[in-house]
Amino acid sequence: MRAPEWWDASGSALLPTLLAPFGWGWGLAAQARRAWVRPWRAGVPVLCIGNLVAGGAGKTPLALDIGARLAGRGVAVHFLTRGYGGSAAGPLRVDGERHDVSQVGDEALLLARLAPTWVARDRGAGARAAIAEGAAVIIMDDGFQNPALAKDVSLIAIDGGFGFGNGRLMPAGPLREDIAGGLARASAVVLVGTDDAGVGEQLAEHSPLPVLRARTRPGPEAKDLAGRAVVAFAGIGRPSKFFDTLSDIGCQVVTRHAFADHHVYQAAELALLEQEARAADAQLVTTAKDAQRLPPDARDTVRVLTITLEWEDETALDAILNPVLSR
Repeated sequence: MRAPEWWDASGSALLPTLLAPFGWGWGLAAQARRAWVRPWRAGVPVLCIGNLVAGGAGKTPLALDIGARLAGRGVAVHFLTRGYGGSAAGPLRVDGERHDVSQVGDEALLLARLAPTWVARDRGAGARAAIAEGAAVIIMDDGFQNPALAKDVSLIAIDGGFGFGNGRLMPAGPLREDIAGGLARASAVVLVGTDDAGVGEQLAEHSPLPVLRARTRPGPEAKDLAGRAVVAFAGIGRPSKFFDTLSDIGCQVVTRHAFADHHVYQAAELALLEQEARAADAQLVTTAKDAQRLPPDARDTVRVLTITLEWEDETALDAILNPVLSR
């Protein structure tokens, strides 16, 4: 889906006000679910990378960063995700050679390039399957609002440019749950990017949680793309962030095409984009997540710009993770 413009804090207040009663219903239903479901506790540490808003907070890059850190320590990390956009209910171990985006979704394919990854709508069943295959630590990409599996550490990713949007519950706003209630179940907040939305002030009102700060950095492809004319396209939660990154590294962005989050690209769409790029003597470029949703025969013509996270204080992150990992 594409986030409505009025979910932003600067958007219209009319529709959010009209939809507010539905948001209250959403919140009550979520509270009831958490009250009735008894979480299953795994025999290994479970780290959840979640958020409080719908889409675009940077959960997957954060999960990949922490997964790489733990794998670098020799920890047998397994990822667990719902497989949004895929048909597989799971538990299913993702195989990039056999599975495609229609089965397991784009995020699972991206995670599986780093470590064993499981798709499971039933998170408890997915965790059991991962443990049976040797997982020493499970990292959940999303699932903070899912009460089926107990979490040992929950990190809440927040985009510093968007924050909590207009501060209303879905569908009146982007919030998946009440801010104070969500923060009460978290271990720490990871604020990604410059805090243009005043997140720090809002967090001070709601919770004494540690706030870890990180920023995204373009990958090694940036050096080759700098100075080049590009036709950019992205179907992620906040496409504008990707377009701004291209400008920041020195690309001449000829056109910007924003698609809905998790959009699966069709051959006809790519043909039009390729035609536009040829006419402008430009290079087609997209994100690593979008690349998982391209038709196979289009992947050779599209350049991918990856991103990594850079932490302001890595010792603060270790202080959150080490007590649980020491088990």
